[in-house]
Amino acid sequence: MKHRFWGERLSRRQLLTRGGALAAAGAASLAAPGAGAAGGAHHGQLHSGGLDHGGNLVVGDVDLSLFDPTAYLTRFDYGKVSTLPDGRTLREYKLVASDKEIEVAPGVKFAAWTYNDQVPGPTLRCTEGDRLRIHFINGGSHPHTIHFHGIHAANMDGVFEQVAPGAEFTYEFDAEPFGLQLYHCHTPPLRRHIHKGLYGVFIIDPPEPRPPALELVMTMNGFDTNFDGENEVYAVNTVAFHYVRHPIRLRVGELVRIYLVNMTEFDPVNSLHTHANFFREYRTGTSLTPNNLTDITVLGQAERAILELTYKFPGTYMFHAHQTEFSELGWTGMFEVLS
Repeated sequence: MKHRFWGERLSRRQLLTRGGALAAAGAASLAAPGAGAAGGAHHGQLHSGGLDHGGNLVVGDVDLSLFDPTAYLTRFDYGKVSTLPDGRTLREYKLVASDKEIEVAPGVKFAAWTYNDQVPGPTLRCTEGDRLRIHFINGGSHPHTIHFHGIHAANMDGVFEQVAPGAEFTYEFDAEPFGLQLYHCHTPPLRRHIHKGLYGVFIIDPPEPRPPALELVMTMNGFDTNFDGENEVYAVNTVAFHYVRHPIRLRVGELVRIYLVNMTEFDPVNSLHTHANFFREYRTGTSLTPNNLTDITVLGQAERAILELTYKFPGTYMFHAHQTEFSELGWTGMFEVLS
């Protein structure tokens, strides 16, 4: 990461504020989050205050009818399911690349490249051993591909099979190994195609399912809104401070499973820290034995981890990146734990 002077950071915040997105807010605003994940009301406009522990928040809200990060948390695409002659399960998916302007903070638009009109793309889900068939249509203005992390033949790797605008390609392979995988465009320059939004989460469940839990997908990402090669907005699931305005509702004693993927471009690492709690961490999710018991995980780009936790006490708890510049520019959220 390049060294960033405080004066440069202020200029970015001022730029975003003029766009109607980031505003200074006092600790009192942050301490009173709005309704929870099930469609509750948001804060509305936050009043300006000193740069206290509340840090920077946003004014207003994005158009949630276009993309709702709360709905994204628990939305899984299992594909069109049928049975092959040998008795195995076949899952068919359709992914369409397109150019689309998205809103990454209230009033801040970003010229994205998307899978199925959203960033991140749909969360594809299957079970180890399933046959997968992904129909890819390039409706965008540039060549694109889909590269799936996992094990498959070379001609299904999404590197050399460049798909021109208006063309199609079908990827087909068996799902292996089980774990938390991902997919993204592999057309050069890679950093442009990934940063513009062509990525998504790909979950391969083990043959014996994991214990029942509230399962949440969190994709850490950032957006260079002024084309200087550095991010001005950071988020989990694209929209800055969304889970401050719309806290994620949990229950005391409930097992929560977070599928955490880092797709942040321009920064070498990103992280997640949970307040007042520890989680069991399964790096890449390819083992059923946790690697660690901790309250912070640090991931390079395309690294991922499954995190499992429960809360002992009701209340509102923060989670955020432990790079403070990321958390102050959007990568901060709240769990609202109910008794």
